[in-house]
Amino acid sequence: MSGGDRPPFRADHVGSLLRPKELLTARADFAAGRIDRAALSAVEDRCIRAAVKRQEDLGLRSITDGEYRRTQWHTDFLEKIEGVAVTGGLSIKFHRESGDIDFSPPVFKVVGKLGRKAGIETERFRFLKSVTGRTAKQCIPSPTMLHFRGGRKGIDAAAYPDLDDFYADLARLYADEIAALGRLGCTYLQIDETNLAFLCDTRMRAAARERGEDVDQLPFLYARILNEAIRARPAGMTVCTHICRGNYRSTWAAEGGYEPVAEALFGTLAVDGYFLEFDSARAGDFAPLRLVPKGKRVVLGLVTTKTPVLETRDYLLRRIEEAARFVPLDQLAISPQCGFASTVEGNELTEADEIAKLRLVVDIAREVWGTT
Repeated sequence: MSGGDRPPFRADHVGSLLRPKELLTARADFAAGRIDRAALSAVEDRCIRAAVKRQEDLGLRSITDGEYRRTQWHTDFLEKIEGVAVTGGLSIKFHRESGDIDFSPPVFKVVGKLGRKAGIETERFRFLKSVTGRTAKQCIPSPTMLHFRGGRKGIDAAAYPDLDDFYADLARLYADEIAALGRLGCTYLQIDETNLAFLCDTRMRAAARERGEDVDQLPFLYARILNEAIRARPAGMTVCTHICRGNYRSTWAAEGGYEPVAEALFGTLAVDGYFLEFDSARAGDFAPLRLVPKGKRVVLGLVTTKTPVLETRDYLLRRIEEAARFVPLDQLAISPQCGFASTVEGNELTEADEIAKLRLVVDIAREVWGTT
């Protein structure tokens, strides 16, 4: 991939944006029964239009809906899959500089045969594409979310006595959704993947091993599922993956560099680009980038969304230079390390902070590559 005509762009972003007060109020009113679905949708539409204009005004070429219609980055998608039940939370310690917090992300159980009776994100994408003349990016959670947290025990043995049948159905329904998005004109798809990052964390690897998983082979299984899901993607659709260590109210769940999954991530996974977190020492060094194939782009997540502190120009230029020792500069780009609001609560910074960080990404891209 050369130049900046196709995504991922030199200045890009992961997708979610802080929810405006008007939207949060409308969601609370809807939950309390004070307004109906149509009234909530009208507020969502209005707020998405404003978010789109803000992205365009900043000079971004990839435009998202800010995930304004979602409560969490993944649950709203996965719970719409037939055969999936959302159950009580998985107890995990999420971390931040000021101390750990307890958070219980939902566990997804497969209680029957998987199916997709209708589009999951299709109507949301249709609206987004209608309100921007730039490249509308659709973000969806990785299919691996239906396996990692529960493993074999989380998949009904009567429905799927053979896990290979489960993997095949999972990939197939994702392929159907991707094809439907393609028919609506989606040319830029981002698959958000936490589990490969979790398999870089020694504690999470140990927990997966206790569940009976082969943690050395699991990354290759996940790459295989993802590859099958995107194998028949429409011509002209760029597919990237975002590798995330957890993002809830400025906290994180996992730590560790990419080396344990690098071979599967860069050598097996058939995506066009990678959004990789590199905003702190938790993500390790750039050495695993030596395995990135020619023609694929790495979007360096150097600007943190977890704090309002604004990175300096010199720091970012130095970090890009360091990464370019392992992968050619022409294959690199820059973005924030994650979304600003993976859950409706958002991270602990203001909209002004968010805008400043996105503007910085655009400015650095122009300085380094001469384009966004």
